[in-house]
Amino acid sequence: MKNINKIFDNNKEWIKSRLAVDNKYFEKLASGQDPDILYIGCSDSRATAEEIMGLGPGEVFVHRNIANMASNLDLTAMGVINYAVEHLKVEHIIVCGHYGCGGVKAAMQSQDLGILNPYLRNIRDVYRMHKNELNAISDEDKRYRRLIELNVEEQCINVLKTSDVQIAFKRRGITVHGWVFDLATGELIDLKIDFAKILEDIMEIYHLD
Repeated sequence: MKNINKIFDNNKEWIKSRLAVDNKYFEKLASGQDPDILYIGCSDSRATAEEIMGLGPGEVFVHRNIANMASNLDLTAMGVINYAVEHLKVEHIIVCGHYGCGGVKAAMQSQDLGILNPYLRNIRDVYRMHKNELNAISDEDKRYRRLIELNVEEQCINVLKTSDVQIAFKRRGITVHGWVFDLATGELIDLKIDFAKILEDIMEIYHLD
């Protein structure tokens, strides 16, 4: 965008369009939020959360970062999960990656990326854990796409490891979903990961009474 001031003109038009449909729209918006969904996605400018799901303001609590990470050492991500689960009482947590993710692509390359190195190491750990499967894929693009999917799965597992989610799972059956957004088609793809089975498998180590 060459003229950033155009954003304010866009904002005025957006306000008019909302009030034309519902003259109490902003009054309702200001009254509070009650989302059912926590969405953990990528910061990529092409993968906006509410738009790709067809939802609006107040319907989704959103956390976005490079490559949709849910690292247990990331206090921001852990704080978002805690607030969403304990205070907003969301019923669903979605970790959504996207094909063409620059963060995952960077993690696949052997180069020094400075301050990003410790962050991308988490994705490289995903590769390490699944290297037999990934190295067996000869096509680089297909291997890249598969790592994106596996990274979503591992970040969902990180979400399941948290005490907030484990407690909410026992008390009200909160569910975790792993999705991928295909930029080339606009399609949201459910990876259909069996999280009940994964949770059962990791409970021996990560279970919290």
